[in-house]
Formats: sequence, C-alpha cells, structure tokens
Amino acid sequence: MSSIKQFQVTFDCAEPARLAGFWCEVLGYVVPPVPEGFATWEDYHRSLPPEDQVTYFACSDPSGVGPRLLFQRVPEGKIVKNRVHLDVRVGTGLVGDERLAALEAECARLVALGAVHVRTLLADDENESCILMQDIEGNEFCLD
Repeated sequence: MSSIKQFQVTFDCAEPARLAGFWCEVLGYVVPPVPEGFATWEDYHRSLPPEDQVTYFACSDPSGVGPRLLFQRVPEGKIVKNRVHLDVRVGTGLVGDERLAALEAECARLVALGAVHVRTLLADDENESCILMQDIEGNEFCLD
C-alpha cells in the first residue's frame, strides 16, 4: 500500500475568489498569476461567457510544503458547524502569556481582514490557550 503524498483542502463557499484572497492573507499563500491582458481574476472571470465562468478558485503555499486550497462555489449557504476545521499554528513552541499575546495579535490582524473572533479559550491544566474564529463566510477555524 502506498502512502499519500499530497492532499488538497476544499471549501464550499459563495465567493471563491474573495475567500481564497482571505486565506492567502491568513496563511501567506498565493493565487496563480492573472491571465495576460487582465488586471484581476474577477475581470478575467467576467470576460467569459456565462457557461464558461469559473465556479472555483485555488491558492497554494509558495514554498510547496502546505496543501493546495480550493474554494468552490455552491448554491446553498453554510447552515451548521463545520465537521472539519483548520488550526492555524501561530503559537507553536510558545506557552503562557507569550503564547496568548501571539494569538491575540494574530486574531487582531485577521479581524481587520474580516474574520470574526468567536471565543478565547484560556490555558488550563491540560491545554494551552487557543482562539476560536470564523472566516469571512462563517467557516470555523482556530488560532493554535
């Protein structure tokens, strides 16, 4: 049996390019270059006939280490809590007040991008602090 070498994380969403842009800012990912002759991906997509308009958008880790992210348009809105979510590892190796300060700084940066701060879970006897958040379309993720 061979091992899996790569995987992609796919988000169902209403606005693929907008959500991809948000996650690029969160993770330091990049979007593919815009086709020649267009200023933005939105301009390119609007130029296509309706039957050819793209219903997805991808971004990737420029180092090639992290998984590709794909954002696909779906007709229905988000209704319930995600069964899977991303943990954005901001505080790796940090503990106590230093960790909490790093998490809070990243939370403030992401809120300025449109994310929602849901709740801060403070460290206890078993776990370090983390912050529960939602992206610009309401998908849950954690700053860990």
